Amino acid sequence: MKIRSLVMLACTVFSVHASLADDKITQSDYQRPEAVPAPESNPLTEEKTALGKTLFFDPRLSRDKSMSCATCHSPDQRWSDGRVVPLGSEELSQPRRTPTVMNSAWLKALMWDGRAKSLEAQAVLPITTPHEMNYNMKELVQRLGEIKGYEPLFESAYGDAEINTQRIAMALATFQRTLVSNTSSFDLWVNGDEHAISSSAQRGFQIFNNEAQCAACHKSWRFTDDSFHDIGLDSPDLGRGKVIPVEVTIMQHAFKTPTLRDLPENGPFMHDGSMSDLEEVIKHYEDGGIQRESLSKEMKPFELTEQQRTDLIAFLKTLDGGSLDIDPPVLPME
Repeated sequence: MKIRSLVMLACTVFSVHASLADDKITQSDYQRPEAVPAPESNPLTEEKTALGKTLFFDPRLSRDKSMSCATCHSPDQRWSDGRVVPLGSEELSQPRRTPTVMNSAWLKALMWDGRAKSLEAQAVLPITTPHEMNYNMKELVQRLGEIKGYEPLFESAYGDAEINTQRIAMALATFQRTLVSNTSSFDLWVNGDEHAISSSAQRGFQIFNNEAQCAACHKSWRFTDDSFHDIGLDSPDLGRGKVIPVEVTIMQHAFKTPTLRDLPENGPFMHDGSMSDLEEVIKHYEDGGIQRESLSKEMKPFELTEQQRTDLIAFLKTLDGGSLDIDPPVLPME
């Protein structure tokens, strides 16, 4: 897909014209936004998107020139990597699964533990982390400055060819803001097409909002509350608890609620990639997780029948809008 089309996709206006059957849920609960947000300090432009896309796919952003951002956030893997845990520099495994960067324009805190406060701040972290791309920004700026093909891209995006850390981060963030989920069959159903999803999926939607209480945390059109919860996984990782004062008990073992849009067919799921199918995930929530002081108050055991689990999974699959039509760019010549 060309850059102009990407930006047009990112700025598409979405609307909802029909009320949902359940009177507990209103139109606005699942209404897609009118436009993609971007900070005033970094407005979304076609030229900056083109530069950001090129940087995103360029392995020269890593020290040994073997990894790009797209290595772990691949278009073919729903902008994740399909691994239980990713491999980084020196082929060392990372402790947490790679989250998707789809719909990240709306995030206020990024990474599983929320330590990055903006896409611009997040863009630098994997580049500079020793066991990921293992580079430093000063050397990266120098390397990109020696690649003649980047001069016109930076000049087009910023008005001159200067390369610096801020401009690299801004361009990467801009490209990621254009990665917006396609319209799914669920969206068509919400918009009034009664036949867009199956009867099983429609029953699953009711279960999602009622018996299973998934909507307590998986809210809005992105199906996330953008908050952090301990869901009782058997993991020593403290998650958000490493970022904020240890006295905040409820944030111990807490991780960011992931979006349910465009889920991979066979996982992996959870922050540690410990579950491989949706039925396993649902049964974890039915059991209520490990009981401990930090466990989210939303984690309350419940029981579904086999048919209800089938219906719930059928609903979750309606949130899949399919792959984005984005091809890797031709990288600048040195």
